[in-house]
Amino acid sequence: MQTRMVAFKESKDPVITVRMNQSRVLPLRVLQCFMLFLVLGLAISIVSLNTFRYFAIHSLSPVVTRSTILHCFDKPQGIATWVTPPSILLHTMNDTELFWGASFVPQIKEYPFKRVRKIAFMFLAKGPLPLAPLWERFFKGHEGFYSIYVHSLPSYVHNFTASSVFYKRQVPSQNAEWGMMSMCDAERRLLANALLDISNEWFILVSESCIPLQNFSIIYHYISRSHYSFMGAFDEPGPNGRGRYNWQMQPEVTLDQWRKGSQWFEVDRELAVRIIQDTKYYPKFKEFCRPACYVDEHYFTTMLSIEIPHRLANRTLTWVDWSRGGNHPASFGKVDITEGLFKKIFEGQTCLYNNQPSTVCVLFARKFAPSALDPLLGLTSKVFGF
Repeated sequence: MQTRMVAFKESKDPVITVRMNQSRVLPLRVLQCFMLFLVLGLAISIVSLNTFRYFAIHSLSPVVTRSTILHCFDKPQGIATWVTPPSILLHTMNDTELFWGASFVPQIKEYPFKRVRKIAFMFLAKGPLPLAPLWERFFKGHEGFYSIYVHSLPSYVHNFTASSVFYKRQVPSQNAEWGMMSMCDAERRLLANALLDISNEWFILVSESCIPLQNFSIIYHYISRSHYSFMGAFDEPGPNGRGRYNWQMQPEVTLDQWRKGSQWFEVDRELAVRIIQDTKYYPKFKEFCRPACYVDEHYFTTMLSIEIPHRLANRTLTWVDWSRGGNHPASFGKVDITEGLFKKIFEGQTCLYNNQPSTVCVLFARKFAPSALDPLLGLTSKVFGF
């Protein structure tokens, strides 16, 4: 028994010694592992941070650089950003986008800048402008008081030189068919493009066969002083008036509201905006006014007579000769151009101008053939005053 106890005691001491040695070694290994992970983690963090910075700088540096440049060197935006007209008339807007953009109207009537009111001359043409040299002479010396817009067939591209007032004045166009709604679409397209210039106050529609009968100063004075816009709107009882009305246009347009007038008009900015923003009458005229109802003679005149009749002078400024009958007015060529022709146009006319009797009733005339150009240029100073 004594021997067993001694053996037990003797065998007990070595066990205790081993455990004590293990407990001392274990924390040292844990500490070494911890230090190893710490060093590895620190190394990985440094590498990751440098990698992130490298790629972030290279991917974002153009944006940062552009932002810095814009911040440091760009001029602050001023009112000119809003009122400067487009330098290039060609754009990629469709009609819906164009009309929407052109329909904006300032709600504050006073302009915070000096606004020189201009006349927008809108040329609705099939192709070339054979009478352009005459118009060039008419516009000369009056820069800043007019704008020019040309709507031709999409396939036609004008080749005016940089010195011409018609240079790069062609607007994006579509086919316009006589007597169809596409003709009114072209006119609205011209109005919308011209409305993008905030300085345009009056809008005159002319064709490639139109000529001015007065000099620019007289025309500008006549239009700018008028209390009314010049668009004919007549209640014509015959087959070419009320006879073109379609009862399916009700209730938007009734027979007693139906009007007829010349396609060639002059309107101010307020009426121009009303024309391009219309969605009430347009569908009715497009569907129910087709030849022998010629929509360009009825759509604008009827719509404006319903909406804002007190603003219309109820006459056109463009003279035409219907004395020969037919669906189209008389045309004048080289042999027709005499002083006597224009004496006939000027004399014997009476009308109301600002509700007062006047003998100056027309400012433009049509239809003049390309062959009429040379004799017309010979009469500019003596007959037209330019």
